[in-house]
Amino acid sequence: MSFKTEAIREIDEKKDLICGISDSIWDHPELGYHEDHAARTYIDAFRAEGFEVEEDLKGIPTAFMASYGHGRPIIGLLAEFDALDGLSQEADLREKKPVCEGGAGHGCGHNLLGAAVFASALAVKKYLELSKCEGTIRFYGCPAEEGGAGKGFLSRDGAFDDLDAALTWHPGDINAVSMGSTLANYQICYHFTGKSSHAGISPELGRSALDACELMNVGVQFLREHVSTQCRIHYAILNSGGRAPGVVQANADVLYLMRAPDLKEAKDLRERVDDIARGAALMTSTKVDIEFIKACSNTLPNRTLSEVLQKNMDELGAPKFDDEDRAYAESFRATMDNKSTAYYKMLVGDVPDKDKREELLKEADAPLHEMVMPLSPVERSSAASSDVGDVSVVCPTAQISMATMPNGTAMHSWQEVAVGKSPLAKKGMLQAGRIIAGAAMDLFADPDKVKEAKAEMEERTGGAGFESPIPKDVKPPMNR
Repeated sequence: MSFKTEAIREIDEKKDLICGISDSIWDHPELGYHEDHAARTYIDAFRAEGFEVEEDLKGIPTAFMASYGHGRPIIGLLAEFDALDGLSQEADLREKKPVCEGGAGHGCGHNLLGAAVFASALAVKKYLELSKCEGTIRFYGCPAEEGGAGKGFLSRDGAFDDLDAALTWHPGDINAVSMGSTLANYQICYHFTGKSSHAGISPELGRSALDACELMNVGVQFLREHVSTQCRIHYAILNSGGRAPGVVQANADVLYLMRAPDLKEAKDLRERVDDIARGAALMTSTKVDIEFIKACSNTLPNRTLSEVLQKNMDELGAPKFDDEDRAYAESFRATMDNKSTAYYKMLVGDVPDKDKREELLKEADAPLHEMVMPLSPVERSSAASSDVGDVSVVCPTAQISMATMPNGTAMHSWQEVAVGKSPLAKKGMLQAGRIIAGAAMDLFADPDKVKEAKAEMEERTGGAGFESPIPKDVKPPMNR
């Protein structure tokens, strides 16, 4: 038995520990920068497994780094564990029913994401022990991926500067190496301040912050016609100025998230929205305070590392689902008004081999995806954003998607939360852990591959280096 095969078996031997951590984090959903239970669970587990742990990484209480080994290459494994607001849901229930009304839930599968990366770290530690290879494995506990840009702040402050490569994954409904880029984004809060007055007796004395907020939204609505088709502009009114219509609202706040294919276009979009906010304030004789919340770079996929992940995915295969898993998946698919397979079909369309395309298309409407997608020959931009993008500009980075939910499940949905503790979700999680571990082991065994990945990144970036989109004086939004 090779060192690699024996080391990957570590995941099976410690399956109960890994699944127990995933379930515990699912049971204690925590929002970004408040993942106290999740961070403490991982920190305690890593110390028990013989890792060195650095807590309060870069001054963020729920960020940490667990390390094992010595020397180079230094390979980072990126983990997430934050939940989403308003997505509380009972496990395994085929109808929407929150555990806690208005509470949080793991609607992006981050309980699985972190646990699989934990599994990879355990297996790689075993490999380093057996092989006596030079090198260091690091698990990064990264908070607040959902709207908080935890990795963006960590990247800005140098947490990943000495990494030679980074690997991660994301729960999904397909088994594929992720060759697409994500959208860069800016999240900005606009605070309007006016003057209160009696809306009936003396409206002329009032200056409505809510009017300014609404005019800003109208202005942005017209802007949408004049941006590229891949740009996205989202907003949420956080404060409408109170509940008394007879009072001119003196304060109103609106939060904007602006996305674009690359950081330059996102910055331009943000500046145009800022100008609209200033215009709305001018029209209403109010003032606007522009608060920078966070920003993320677009992801730069590394094909060299992606090929290493693909090799391991082809060797280890997709999760091994059974008839019980398929029936379970189909019962949840029956609750979905729309089962989107457009993204899967788009990926299949990129496969050059006609016979392989036809084979993959047969899975388009299956309860679960049980085949491995070939490595895409092209890069496609996703409509989503991720703070993995900031890491990918600091060091070569690659990631996979692994089926942990029924085919066609919408991300950030109650169905995704409901299946997050199921046997099929854990099968996908553990398989993702094996594949990432196998790829990391290959990189330790072949340091030249790491050099190749770094050379590819250097060529694509022109050696420009990482320039964080987050100003140095902006603090992580821990109190939001």
